[in-house]
Amino acid sequence: MFDKICKMTDGCHPQVLEQTIQLAVEVAREGREGRKVGTIFVLGDEEAVLKESSPLILDPLQGHPSESKKIDDVNMRETAKELSQLDGAFVVSADGIVISAARYLNADSTGVDVPLGLGTRHMAAAAITRATKSVAVVVSESSVVRVFHQGKIIGEIIPEIWMLGRESIRVEGPYAETKSAGLHIVARELPDKAKEEKGNGS
Repeated sequence: MFDKICKMTDGCHPQVLEQTIQLAVEVAREGREGRKVGTIFVLGDEEAVLKESSPLILDPLQGHPSESKKIDDVNMRETAKELSQLDGAFVVSADGIVISAARYLNADSTGVDVPLGLGTRHMAAAAITRATKSVAVVVSESSVVRVFHQGKIIGEIIPEIWMLGRESIRVEGPYAETKSAGLHIVARELPDKAKEEKGNGS
């Protein structure tokens, strides 16, 4: 399923996306200090994402070596969970380095359309993925994790109890459901033409 999501964008490595989504799910499930938290991980096209964002505070990750900021590193993951209490987004490089935290996403949201009931965090994720070639993973305080690309929701990781009713699914168009790494994932299906182009390597 992570391969399918990554096929929708350039510079997306399935293993890095999986690690990012797993971390987002852990943040959604565990919260921090007894309360639910929400945050955004913006993955890939990091130079453009940094240009389309600005620091809200002094970057807590600045100056630390890249090898200690890998998304699959246990210490980095715990650090990210603590920093998720801060406002702003994380920027993750295509190869899985968490290069910045507490970023304000400045991308223009004019004309961005997100489903009714989703707030500014989802709007910011839609806008940054429309303005860049990134993928955004949004942790909602309702414990749903949503994946954005090109301004649209392309995937959702939904708590099992929510799957009793389909009204919670916000992915537009045809979608497929699967369980992967203990997660219930709903991902938009690639249009036939896009599948053919990907198959031809174009």
